[in-house]
Amino acid sequence: MVLDMELALQLLPLQLWNTVYMVLVSAFFAVLLGLPIGVVLTITDKGQIKENRYLYKMLETIVNVGRSFPFAILMVALIPFTRWVVGTSLGTTASIIPLTVAAAPFVARLVEASLKEVDRHVLEAAIVMGSTSWQIITKVLLQEALPSMITGITLTVVNLIGYSAMAGLVGGGGLGQVAIQYGYNRFNTFIMVVTVILLIALVQIVQWIGNHLARSVIKKRGNVSHG
Repeated sequence: MVLDMELALQLLPLQLWNTVYMVLVSAFFAVLLGLPIGVVLTITDKGQIKENRYLYKMLETIVNVGRSFPFAILMVALIPFTRWVVGTSLGTTASIIPLTVAAAPFVARLVEASLKEVDRHVLEAAIVMGSTSWQIITKVLLQEALPSMITGITLTVVNLIGYSAMAGLVGGGGLGQVAIQYGYNRFNTFIMVVTVILLIALVQIVQWIGNHLARSVIKKRGNVSHG
């Protein structure tokens, strides 16, 4: 048990950081890609401010195809592209590529769903007031849907924590690699249990932060409206 604890203290701090690094960077790029796609999906759908059925169908197909790939298969399929981008298909940084590609379509759909929940009357009022398409997107749709989008992005980050653990199967680093290489392969129950506890704690922290941010936005909006 003492040796197990020493091994855990030697491995887990760095690999916990690697997991956080993978998840946060891939979440950032997933939002960077998925947010505009979600906005375009919303405004080009039938009856929306920039209706364009051809563009909508094209983007919808791309998003649906991206979401249909199991992550394990996606990691393998993207090895050539990952190697071209970062110079290697192994390691923590390399894992960011498949994590981003897996999460971006998910973010796009969540953003689309959040924006379509915005009260139609608020949207119509903005149109009647002569707001431009850009103003409607930034000052109406995105602002009104912000709490819902925060919740959706939180869900994405939680999913990415799970995906990052799977990345350990192909040498992606992080807690997943520790669990597989030092826990499962060596029948080390202690390492497995500690790794799982850390992953659960990470999910709980992310969920708490996301819920707190969403509630803060709602509370701030309520204070402004009452003021």
